[in-house]
Amino acid sequence: MISLTDSQKIGMGLTGFGVFFLFFGMILFFDKALLAIGNIFFVVGLAFVIGLERTFRFFFQKHKMKATSFFLGGVFIVLIGWPIIGVFLEFYGFFLLFRGFFPVVVGFIRRIPVLGYLLNLPFISGVSFSRQADEEEIVSWSFYFHKRIL
Repeated sequence: MISLTDSQKIGMGLTGFGVFFLFFGMILFFDKALLAIGNIFFVVGLAFVIGLERTFRFFFQKHKMKATSFFLGGVFIVLIGWPIIGVFLEFYGFFLLFRGFFPVVVGFIRRIPVLGYLLNLPFISGVSFSRQADEEEIVSWSFYFHKRIL
């Protein structure tokens, strides 16, 4: 079992509450207050889990500035009262920020008994992630379809 410090435990709780409030806010037709609370809890929880300095370094890397501006811009737009536009900007920024973690998550989920079986079904396993290195050695992830021979 992974040992967590008290601040990391608090951060996990805040992040979990943030995701819950974001999800619940979208279910309740993009409720401004729930989305704003969820955004604040998520960002603060992330800072508690990985530390303030590492959070700052993660968000403000040179090649992630576009993603960070979309994500934090979406948070700001939700906070000023335009939840639908803000959530779409946040999702796009979130995808750009965390797309490097998606193959790790999919690999982990493939090891879970029921979910792994579902992900290995022929029509679902045809979609996967491929890693393409650019000249600047910035790794980008893209979707591609496997050609299957039946």
